[in-house]
Amino acid sequence: MSGSGFHVHGPHDHELEHAKFGDAHSEEGNSMTGQIALFTAVIATVGAIFGYMGGATQANAGLYKNNAAIKKTEAANQWSYYQSKSTKQNLSELALELSPGTKKEFYETEIKRYKEEKAEIKVNAEKLEALSKEWDQKSDEQMHQHHRWAQATTALQVAIAMAAIALLTRKSWLKTCMYVVGVLGIGVGALAVAHI
Repeated sequence: MSGSGFHVHGPHDHELEHAKFGDAHSEEGNSMTGQIALFTAVIATVGAIFGYMGGATQANAGLYKNNAAIKKTEAANQWSYYQSKSTKQNLSELALELSPGTKKEFYETEIKRYKEEKAEIKVNAEKLEALSKEWDQKSDEQMHQHHRWAQATTALQVAIAMAAIALLTRKSWLKTCMYVVGVLGIGVGALAVAHI
């Protein structure tokens, strides 16, 4: 280096730099580097969105499963209530058979009331069971969609890893594989959007 602050490269310096960096400084190398960098940035952004969607659908699946369990418990409570009315009806029927004639009208009224109450309770219990099944189905659908988002995110992560390897090795076949796996990941993400 000269005292004035600038340095003049000799012919051997250029060869050493070329040997160190390979074709990275060539026009073709710069083009490949730019393509891979752009691909990686786009795929990483899409992957972040897919990751968010995967987390959201997994959370929804958990909430829906919780709602299903709540409705199932409410239905079980209704069936217990139904059973208690059945027991009271059975006791009234027994009392009707064993009671003197003056009490028979009372027990007949009680039996009729319990039958009506049981019918209403049964309708409520069946509605709650149907709601529980609906929430279960929604939860299963969300979990399926979550798996699609996870598959898409994984494929995009593999594509990003392949991009890094392609950049380091300068192998064009790895670059092609990177594109194929990236497109596959986006395709699986499209299936998640379509709920397939």
